[in-house]
Amino acid sequence: MTQNPEVQARQVAAELSLETRQVQGAMELFRSGATLPFVARYRKEATGGLDEVQLRDVRDRAAYLEELEDRRHTVLASIREQGALTPALEAAVRKAETKQELEDLYLPFRPKRRTRGTMAVERGLEPLADLIWHGRASDGEARQAARGYVDPSAEVPDSDAALQGARDILAERVAADPGLRRRIRELLRREGAVVSRAARGKKDDPAAARFRDYFDHREPVRRIPSHRMLAIRRGEAEGVLKWSIDGPMDKLLTEVRRVAVGRRAARGVLLTVAEDAARRTLTPSVASEVAGELKESAEREAIRVFGENLEHLLLQPPAGERRVLGLDPGFRTGVKAAMVSATGAVMATDTLFLHRPRQFEEGLRALAAEHDPELIAVGNGTASRETEKAVRQVLDDRPVILVNEAGASVYSASELAREELPELDVSLRGAVSIARRLQDPLAELVKIDPRSIGVGQYQHDVHQPSLRQRLDETVELCVNRVGVEVNTASAALLAYVAGIGPSLARGIVERRTEKGKLRSRQELLEVSRLGPKAFEQAAGFLRIRDGTHPLDRTGVHPERYPLVERMARDVGRSVDELVEDEGAVRKLEGRLDRYVSGDVGRPTLEDILAELRRPGRDPREAFEAPAFREDVREPADLKPGMRLQGVVTNVVAFGAFVDVGVHQDGLVHISELADRFVKDPGEVVRVGQRVGVTVLKVEPDRNRIALSMKAGGEG
Repeated sequence: MTQNPEVQARQVAAELSLETRQVQGAMELFRSGATLPFVARYRKEATGGLDEVQLRDVRDRAAYLEELEDRRHTVLASIREQGALTPALEAAVRKAETKQELEDLYLPFRPKRRTRGTMAVERGLEPLADLIWHGRASDGEARQAARGYVDPSAEVPDSDAALQGARDILAERVAADPGLRRRIRELLRREGAVVSRAARGKKDDPAAARFRDYFDHREPVRRIPSHRMLAIRRGEAEGVLKWSIDGPMDKLLTEVRRVAVGRRAARGVLLTVAEDAARRTLTPSVASEVAGELKESAEREAIRVFGENLEHLLLQPPAGERRVLGLDPGFRTGVKAAMVSATGAVMATDTLFLHRPRQFEEGLRALAAEHDPELIAVGNGTASRETEKAVRQVLDDRPVILVNEAGASVYSASELAREELPELDVSLRGAVSIARRLQDPLAELVKIDPRSIGVGQYQHDVHQPSLRQRLDETVELCVNRVGVEVNTASAALLAYVAGIGPSLARGIVERRTEKGKLRSRQELLEVSRLGPKAFEQAAGFLRIRDGTHPLDRTGVHPERYPLVERMARDVGRSVDELVEDEGAVRKLEGRLDRYVSGDVGRPTLEDILAELRRPGRDPREAFEAPAFREDVREPADLKPGMRLQGVVTNVVAFGAFVDVGVHQDGLVHISELADRFVKDPGEVVRVGQRVGVTVLKVEPDRNRIALSMKAGGEG
């Protein structure tokens, strides 16, 4: 059952502090099959200029409300079938604003597993429980009434057993009270604590040492950060830790007694019921729900951080179309070398050995003499600094840049790598990937499962479908923000263009192979199964550098070509002449209002002018190679107080990891990120950022380097 779209839009708008018309516009577009990048870039008038983050929030919240409405329909149908749906209960179900509130209301009517309470009902003890619950018997009268329920054949051997069965029924009845569950849940959220301890036999286990901070740990539920929650859960998964939610039992009991006892006559019986409900059924059940909330919250935060890190990594400045020599360092198996052209084509490969200096020098000089690399990319793994030093000694006139090689080995062994580089050995494909990463990080990294890139936190401990969705969406947004050259892009890159996907991406590559380069965006419609809807979503993000239409190399959508043609006529230019004509564009800037129409507002017009000024502009920053200190190559070279330049490799909830050129990243704890209080590290640093750091401490035995960014700022 779908919620009324207008009602849903009003609710989402209120929750996200947006205007209803913005939310309605976005939801209508999403329902029509529009992609998030397309809506953010080309439908600003319909959404009032909502950005990618706001649009994602609208979409996700609307999806939650749809799921809530479907569940509400299921709950009402189930209770109705049981003949238990009263007007008051139906009203409460229809008013429920969260899935948890809905499940609390449904709990008494859900099909139950066999419990002490359900078995007591089966033994015929529910009337006795009702007698006590409805206040028709005192303690003494309840005990007297229990004698009438003795039935050895029903496993009720005496009155004590009958009374115990009634108490079991009532304890579960109390535990299912929606209002009480809500209050207990709020109390545990507000005053509960996460308590962890070492599992039996693990305290002195060397393999469990990395969890020792949690062997005797207690922290308020309301304050525990996501990374500590995930660490505790990982410790539990590995059998090292046990953990639970501990609540203020005196306050919990007070709440339960208020519901269980009230003014009923059988006070003594019901006090026992309250104690049993609080300790055996209600608190453990609600504590489990709160633990689930903590898990989900920690996972959401981890996924958010991973997504932001991936975005910054993908949008790192590209070196561009330059000839690059890629080197994948190694001691025993040698340094794998791959020379790639300005367009990424493999020109030559070789294996060079650091322990054979003459062979290394001769091989390097031969590659350089024949192919004249403009840049040399060295993977930042084992032997990277030794390789870098050796290269600088031989080719001191070429820039040598350390490149993050995370995931290169995953790509090398992938089916995609076999398709792209079938003639190369697995070990050499990594060097090609390193070279291409320097040319264009985005184009190369899309070929690797984002989870293998290493910019997340506890990525294997979170809900994998949610993680994959967020990361795939992040890649898609980055790809579309930058734009894709349709005639040179790999199928892996094309697949992330809005509206395309893997199948159509392969179709575009096949079309290029069979008929040569596409000369216009319109020729995209010749691709098998690429219809008008896919064309609408994708065309603006696909670039054709030397196409027949001058706007095909820009981010102007084909649907706006007639408008640009009109603009060109108004300033006495052809469309070709208008592109990059600053004077003509400035004239148009002063008369934009004449082009405003029902579906074209100033935001779209301003985007068009920006494209005319800088056609197909790349939003990424200009490339600049980081510089590490020559005298610092190993952790042993680091001394407290030393100032260094580094590159942020990962941002996590508790700080940022920084590569300072010693094969091991150092940690800038969140408390050392700035001279002010920092709540979220993402406010201060991003993956790929160059920063200045001070060495605080080096712990070789624990493989730890502590760094600070205080009073130093960016590099």
